[in-house]
Amino acid sequence: MKSEKNIMTEKMIEAKNVAKTYDIEERTITVLEEIDLEIDRAEFVVIAGSSGSGKTTLLSLLSGLDSPSRGTVKLAGRDITTATEDELAPLRNELIGFVFQAFYLVPSLNALENVMFPAELKHDTAAREKAEALLDRAGLWSRRRNRPEQLSGGEKQRVAICRALVNSPKLLFADEPTGNLDAENSRGIIRLILELQEEHQATLVMATHSGEIADMADRTLVLRDGRLVQGGAPI
Repeated sequence: MKSEKNIMTEKMIEAKNVAKTYDIEERTITVLEEIDLEIDRAEFVVIAGSSGSGKTTLLSLLSGLDSPSRGTVKLAGRDITTATEDELAPLRNELIGFVFQAFYLVPSLNALENVMFPAELKHDTAAREKAEALLDRAGLWSRRRNRPEQLSGGEKQRVAICRALVNSPKLLFADEPTGNLDAENSRGIIRLILELQEEHQATLVMATHSGEIADMADRTLVLRDGRLVQGGAPI
């Protein structure tokens, strides 16, 4: 039987020889190539690099939002490389949470309804209870009935974080989650993400160009020109 320590170090993400190319007219554009990485359960990993280095593309491949042109991607031991959209949709809703720079809240739903939505897709009878607890934890209880247009940027991102965590995902992906926020809101958002990540024991993979955030991570992977630069410094 595995010890608790060994369970906590199981690989949640494995990428082998991953590449992503796009054919544009008669040209082949290589965005990522020869990506090999492993990320452990409950680890916080930052993917750093300058704009255009391939951070968002790599997150999309690791989370199953896009498929690699070459190589394999496994999530929690499951090979998702050739999975169909019908196979990936329930996997994403059960295993993965997303936090994006642009929030992507549903305009017609209030904050509570936005957070409840992924749990309702699973027919979770405790969807409202879980959403209310997360909003309270995020300091948004008084804003729960407000729609996105009535919320500040920082409040929208906190709602998005609660939504990403309502199903207690094992994997949390965040793509420049503070990119649209001022310094004070950014610090609060990162603090909230890390607190909830620790409470849920989720694996957190965050794309950012912030050296301050990278310093908080267990490990930083640096992308330069579509390749991982081991031991490099964020640029």
